[in-house]
Amino acid sequence: MADAAPNTDLVPVTVLTGYLGAGKTTLLNRILSENHGRKYAVVINEFGELGVDNDLVVDTDEEVFEMNNGCICCTVRGDLIRIVGGLMKRRDKFDGIIIETTGLANPGPVAQTFFVDDNVRAKTRLDAIVTVVDAKHLPERLQDSNEAEDQIAFADVIVLNKADLVTPEELEAVEQQIRKINKFAKIHRTTKANVPIAELLNQGAFDLTRVLAHTPGFLTEDDHEHNDDVTSMSFEVESPIDAERFNAWIGALLAEKGQDLLRTKGILAYAGDERRFAFQAVHMIADGDFIGPWKEGEPRVSRIVFIGRNLNRPQLRRGFESCQAA
Repeated sequence: MADAAPNTDLVPVTVLTGYLGAGKTTLLNRILSENHGRKYAVVINEFGELGVDNDLVVDTDEEVFEMNNGCICCTVRGDLIRIVGGLMKRRDKFDGIIIETTGLANPGPVAQTFFVDDNVRAKTRLDAIVTVVDAKHLPERLQDSNEAEDQIAFADVIVLNKADLVTPEELEAVEQQIRKINKFAKIHRTTKANVPIAELLNQGAFDLTRVLAHTPGFLTEDDHEHNDDVTSMSFEVESPIDAERFNAWIGALLAEKGQDLLRTKGILAYAGDERRFAFQAVHMIADGDFIGPWKEGEPRVSRIVFIGRNLNRPQLRRGFESCQAA
């Protein structure tokens, strides 16, 4: 069987999220104004009938579309699909798409958009969910807002912003809170969202092999249960995975527990195939594809990550281990 290379023709999509006042617009302005040599189409969503975010975004040559007739994560998925479809007719005008959600949005359904519509899926790939977090006010937000917690749980990259407004001890405590929710996202401590753009865009964020190369201890975790609402856990097996067994197990798991499983992602070594298979799901909507061959000398270990509520570690581990080929 021939090795399949990743499809570089797919347009990378970055979902930029974060609670109200965290600094999303500041970060977006930096992306749009810095000299990084790339062009982005931008979709701005604002909750309410009158939009002001578009006025806050710096004047650029980028394509900016504002959707202000509802929250992007619920009422306007159809609008998002139509906008992305329209952008594809001008594919030569930009290198990627950035979607800035309202501060009250759960990014999960936004991500699902890039799985559920065949036309969108055929032309785009969800590259990463980037969440901006307010270091000073996060403790209060986690007490009074499920959205703030969910935005962290869904994140592939977290911009821990306003670090200058807290003490080093407070910043460390906030980061520990984030890690209890999502131990797998890459965290950047920033002031005024000052993080290298290359660390945010074109991340290929669900490729665990890339993450492990950057952070070897990525999957090291203690074995006790957390009592927090959202937790994250991972498992790995060294034997090849039987594709049919995995599809049957993950399909049943997502059907039963999909509401609690905010994000699932992994890299799998299928028996009898020389290619790495990248799997990801948002709630019960799943997607996956081969992303090229295993590198020479690279251990063919299958790894899977779950981030969600009410996770049963022994049950998930047994289920994943049962997918190994005989």
